[in-house]
Amino acid sequence: MKIETHQKVAEIEVSYRPSISNKPIIKTSLDSYTELINFYSSETISLQEKFIAMYVNRCNRVIGVYELSKGGITGTVVDIRLLLSVALKTVATSIILSHNHPSGNLKPSKQDIDLTQKIKAAADLMDIKVIDHIILGTNEFSYYSFADEGIM
Repeated sequence: MKIETHQKVAEIEVSYRPSISNKPIIKTSLDSYTELINFYSSETISLQEKFIAMYVNRCNRVIGVYELSKGGITGTVVDIRLLLSVALKTVATSIILSHNHPSGNLKPSKQDIDLTQKIKAAADLMDIKVIDHIILGTNEFSYYSFADEGIM
């Protein structure tokens, strides 16, 4: 008696249908802040830390924004694999990182700087550029740009 084993391999289909024609182009840190602030609730920006990434194409046109994590009063956890998997799925060539400081203090912590460098190194392996990391404060137009401060 002959037993045949049939294994079927999953088929992968790739498609790409961007709808970015009316999306903004990011030229400055203020442009980044202006787009990103819309994804932070004014009711919780002083209460809870969030980490959000904005993905852009080669022309710095926004592809989309993704909330990676929501944490507590003093921090949040960022999964770099998830951050980069979204970049790959959206065919982003660059990323702009952002998070808020509920305290209102815009100065980046050592953990903020270390995380940014770790993300930058991982993204470099895939030829994805980390353009900036914006820390949002609790007041209007209150932000800190790593790029503007020469930390990138």
